[in-house]
Amino acid sequence: MTKLFKMEYWLGGLQWLFFLFTNTVVIPITVGAAFQLPQDKIIFLVQFSFLFTGLACILQALLGHRRSVMEGQSGLWWGVILSLCYAAPSQGISLTTLGGSLAVGIMISGFITILIGLSGISQHLSKWFNPGVMAVFMLLLGCRLNSIFLKVMLGIPFGAHSDTSHIDLPIFLLSSTVAVFVIVLSIKALPSISKYSLLIGIIGGWILYELLFTGMETIDISGKLDIELFPLGAPSLDVGVILIAVIAGLINTSNTFGALKGTDEIYKTNASGKQYRSSFTISGLFVIISGLFGMVPYAPYVSSIGFLNQTKILERIPFIIGGGMFMLMGVTPAISSLMAKLPLSVGSAVLLVTYLRLLHTSLQYFAQIQLNTANVYRLAAPLFIGIIFMTFPASYFETIPSILRPLLSNGLLVGILLSLLLENIRFKRLTIKKRVST
Repeated sequence: MTKLFKMEYWLGGLQWLFFLFTNTVVIPITVGAAFQLPQDKIIFLVQFSFLFTGLACILQALLGHRRSVMEGQSGLWWGVILSLCYAAPSQGISLTTLGGSLAVGIMISGFITILIGLSGISQHLSKWFNPGVMAVFMLLLGCRLNSIFLKVMLGIPFGAHSDTSHIDLPIFLLSSTVAVFVIVLSIKALPSISKYSLLIGIIGGWILYELLFTGMETIDISGKLDIELFPLGAPSLDVGVILIAVIAGLINTSNTFGALKGTDEIYKTNASGKQYRSSFTISGLFVIISGLFGMVPYAPYVSSIGFLNQTKILERIPFIIGGGMFMLMGVTPAISSLMAKLPLSVGSAVLLVTYLRLLHTSLQYFAQIQLNTANVYRLAAPLFIGIIFMTFPASYFETIPSILRPLLSNGLLVGILLSLLLENIRFKRLTIKKRVST
């Protein structure tokens, strides 16, 4: 107990609080905007995102993988959900039907994740996500999310059609200035300052936005913590959307493997089978909770590796303190109401900078691969096909059966699934057979 009173632990906990905040705050706001929710529901999403993210981190540290690794709303899931929101209207799917079907699919994927944890089959699944799959996954995820962030920075609203949207030059100038400032601060500032570059960018950009643009609503910091099930839409059964959610849930397991394998070297020990089982079980529980409360589903954050390397705070006590403070932010309506007013263009600018670094992670996986002819095809096909599918308008997929349309129109999932398929085809066996026959 005396350790709790050490100043260094509370300073470390404050750093973890900033890390949790900057990686979480924009997610519920962008999802709420994509589903065209009223302000009170967006505030609800912000509150519950803070509350459950803090709780998930504490449970993972105490009962799960028992490491200081952030458990947060998954970037893969976030990309899939935002992509579906963009495509749904043109495919004849209402946003409430999409939200209700996503809730069902997310809860199903949560139960599957728990089953993976309890059964111990995670050891077998880890073999699927080799460096080739992870390289393609990281690069496609960066392309998908950053394309969305850039559109918002340009002042283009969520779900806007190309024939009705236009660039808002003043918004773009401000958001691009914020992005450049955060990059320069990350590179040039002292480590003690650069570690807070994202937070500084959000606060500074927000203040500039309020000063430069008129007609803003007065910030109301009153309110209370209201509980509402299925805020994105009542449960519904669009099979195509549910199928996408289940597949996304399976692919989302790659975050657990990436985060734990990536911290093995930091903690000087390999994560045990028990740690994997406990981690998957707790993640699955919070995925189910996400479906109930309209949140982006959870997974361990691979970006925690960079935070641990930079701060050298490996002990769990500061991490738990940071999670506890984040929970308090969630149950304090005044703070949640204030955070829900964050301008999307500013938040997207900061996140663009964050997810540009996925290129570094992707290149690290590429470096582990011998680039012979067969491997180049394995990497290039899913990567280029996935990116090209992202650029296709929804009208291209009108002839596809409705049950498959949401899946095949999602370039991110198409690329990842193709990569999983190609990486697990035994080319060597086929080559040997061909040589024997000749």
